[in-house]
Amino acid sequence: MNIKSMTIWLLGPTSSGKTTIANNVFKNLNKKKFPIMHFDGDEIRNFFGKDFGFNETNRMKVIETLVHLSLKSNNSGIPAIVSALTAHETARNYIKTKIPNLLTIYVKCPISVCAERDPKGLYKQASSGKINTLIGYNSKYIPPKKPDFIINTNKKNIKQCTNELLQFLSL
Repeated sequence: MNIKSMTIWLLGPTSSGKTTIANNVFKNLNKKKFPIMHFDGDEIRNFFGKDFGFNETNRMKVIETLVHLSLKSNNSGIPAIVSALTAHETARNYIKTKIPNLLTIYVKCPISVCAERDPKGLYKQASSGKINTLIGYNSKYIPPKKPDFIINTNKKNIKQCTNELLQFLSL
């Protein structure tokens, strides 16, 4: 697989560590003068604001946008790392059919641990009834069937997880 046209897609439940690991990989590679782009599902959602809700159609719009951005990056010879929930099989199949050089990385973490971390307070909002769209709380998070690699953030710290991914990628 050509690293310059690769997309590394980190998926997992909310608060599992996807964005943190992607940010660390991005920073690590930039220090080495290795070009890479990082695209995050929350950034896309924040950019478009209220236009992107949390129903399945809107979730797919976020995924489609992330796929488009990663392909633009890949076509320019720059690998992309994407961090996004990607909870539904429809979305997972979409990225697999649209991105030729794709590695899916499952950021595995029990929902109970994710809820303890809860940096954005989403699990707290879900438990109080303020939101009812949190996958993993209001509906089940179903792990991907055959990811290319699994990082267990419940068993290792972020630095170890980052190094494990970099080692897997041979970077």
